[in-house]
Amino acid sequence: MVLFATVVSCSKDESVVVEEVNYTIDLNLAMETNWELADGVLQLVNEHRATLGLPAIKRDQTYASAYAVEHTQYMIERAKLSHDNFSDRSAALKDRGAKIVGENVAYGYETAEAVVHAWLNSPGHRQIIEGLYTHSGFGIIANERGDYYFTQLFYRK
Repeated sequence: MVLFATVVSCSKDESVVVEEVNYTIDLNLAMETNWELADGVLQLVNEHRATLGLPAIKRDQTYASAYAVEHTQYMIERAKLSHDNFSDRSAALKDRGAKIVGENVAYGYETAEAVVHAWLNSPGHRQIIEGLYTHSGFGIIANERGDYYFTQLFYRK
């Protein structure tokens, strides 16, 4: 009979490896959103916020929109609505100075009015729209059948 033993030791001198997180993104992705629909959504969101005395949200056509487009492309590739990897988008925006980040997603709406109406009739989505955010980015893209997927990222600087 042969006995094998493995000995593992830990020493104070062993260093801990810390992975560096890279949040780089191609800002050209922001150009892939349907800005006509995005502007309509933002206008309706701001009109609703005004009725509550909340400040208007500004359009972010750079990082937030690039991350939103990337997520919308992800949902289209999987043909599935999701908030998958939201923590990564949130961390990336926080790495660029955001204090808080929120997100609304949707699928299948044809107009800005329809998607904003649906979000306002959903308590969780409405809470994001009415949140203490200052900026918003958009990823609004149609799949191959022409059905729109929406990602709206909100953040406060």
